[in-house]
Amino acid sequence: MTTLVTILTPGYADWETALINAASRQYYGLETRFATPGGEPVTSAGGLKVVPHMAVEDIEIDRVDAILVNGGTIWSTDDYPDISDLLRNAHAAGKTIGGICDGVMALARAGLLDTIRHTANGPESLPDTGYGGVAHYVSSQRAVLDGGIVTAPGTAPVSFAGAVLEALGMRNGDLDFYLGLYGTEHQAA
Repeated sequence: MTTLVTILTPGYADWETALINAASRQYYGLETRFATPGGEPVTSAGGLKVVPHMAVEDIEIDRVDAILVNGGTIWSTDDYPDISDLLRNAHAAGKTIGGICDGVMALARAGLLDTIRHTANGPESLPDTGYGGVAHYVSSQRAVLDGGIVTAPGTAPVSFAGAVLEALGMRNGDLDFYLGLYGTEHQAA
């Protein structure tokens, strides 16, 4: 069974990976799991408390198909969890890696954005990470998929969900229907 693990941190942005996890589980029958640093419960920016399935440190790369990094303010502080080795090893194993909003900073710190097309909240959100991919930065309001890596600004949970599912080989008419359904409010009236 295809398994996605979403990494959540204290103060994570509730809305950023809600759609990809709900659609994956409800419509596609995929397994969705959640991990936090140390396996500790975390509370979102909106006050939603989550008890995770596992600790980030216990993620077994060979048992997952995608690792998604949810955004949150911790990624722009000195208290961010260092998940660089996990992300590099997962990418080297051919797993889909996704980062949305400030979660993209974790991918930048891991060096995963240095040679591929990517986006983020803005180019100014990445330099303090040791980031070397400025030449590949794409200013986009939608998710960008390149080399099995999905990046998106925090305002793009719909296209992030679509790009993650596409990276997992699930691009079809059903996905296009769901993306159209969820994105209807953003179409010109």
